[in-house]
Amino acid sequence: MSELLTAGDIADAEDVLAPVVRRTPVVASRILSDLTGHEVRLKCENLQRTGSFKPRGAYNRISRLTESERANGVVAASAGNHAQGVAWAATELNIASTVFMPTGASLPKLVATKAYGATVNLVGDTVDEALIHAREFAERTGAVLIHPFDHADIVAGQATLGTELLGQMPEVGTVLVPTGGGGLLAGVAAAFHFHKPGVRIIGVQAEGAAAWPASLSAGHPIAAASMSTMADGIAVGLPGAVPFAHVADWVDAVVTVSEDALSRALLLCIERAKLIVEPAGAAAVAALMSRDDLELRGPVCAILSGGNIDPLLLTHVITHGLRAAGRYLAVRVTISDRPGGLLSLLEVVKNLGASVVDVVHSRTGGQLGLEEVEVLLTVETRGPIHRQEILDALDASAFGVGTL
Repeated sequence: MSELLTAGDIADAEDVLAPVVRRTPVVASRILSDLTGHEVRLKCENLQRTGSFKPRGAYNRISRLTESERANGVVAASAGNHAQGVAWAATELNIASTVFMPTGASLPKLVATKAYGATVNLVGDTVDEALIHAREFAERTGAVLIHPFDHADIVAGQATLGTELLGQMPEVGTVLVPTGGGGLLAGVAAAFHFHKPGVRIIGVQAEGAAAWPASLSAGHPIAAASMSTMADGIAVGLPGAVPFAHVADWVDAVVTVSEDALSRALLLCIERAKLIVEPAGAAAVAALMSRDDLELRGPVCAILSGGNIDPLLLTHVITHGLRAAGRYLAVRVTISDRPGGLLSLLEVVKNLGASVVDVVHSRTGGQLGLEEVEVLLTVETRGPIHRQEILDALDASAFGVGTL
């Protein structure tokens, strides 16, 4: 079993990081407070340097390297947030950095990592594959591997988020933490274990990439059976041994959330909190919105762990979130190819007060009759009830209707 952090380790990390990391704000969320029945605040680590919590651990780890270790630089593997954290920290400390990223890494994260000073190599389809190449590079060149989560100095750095939060919200009763490899969850749990042990700590994973529940049940890290989630920042196939030791001892629960919940949470952060977060960063909010089994002890804090999202993905996720919230309806409708056929369809939508987003009118569908037209209709609705009213009205009007 890996050795656990001490209060002194966290205090040392606070001293190292105080001059360089931001003290990110904690803001109230009325809508989440009303939803949960507890006061809820958001810890905005999406406003941290490089757009996520990652610089805390990266800088703490790299700052402790000896002169001989620094000589050959550092190397890391990441889908984006750890990459940027390592690149920024290494540049701040005048150390060369090399980062291996999956070929599918988002362009903004790739560009930002280079801008922070790293040499970037695109390899493999996943972070785990990129990590293999990073290890080979370290062995070949002597560069020091800066693991995203599986090192005590990384966990100690992330723990400073917990002590910072406790200073801002000393009355907090429950903290929800987005969780991938476990570095942030372990660090926050350690901070509260030493300074306020009665606080409930809950980790949140995407259910499409959830290695923690099975690992905790087994008593040791187990690789996830599959990996499929929009939340690339927490899409980690195997928990780290160092985080696992802390999570197993000091975390109250790890829960999972669906893709629909993640997209709805991201939408809520944008609309109601005016905060841009990435899907992984919204995981704690998703749990508050979709899970009624959290056993919350108020006041509650949800950590927004990152805000680095590709604008194209943001557009897609917003659309997904609108659909999941019942505010977006896309249907395939078969209508008559006679004059007024399309007008009759749009009259149904108009009479129910829906706003048309898009109309695609086609006479060439393979299953269409000679006097039929297929219409792909997208409308904005006011919620699930309004959405169902429109579907019922379309069915009652004798149109052939199928949702998309």
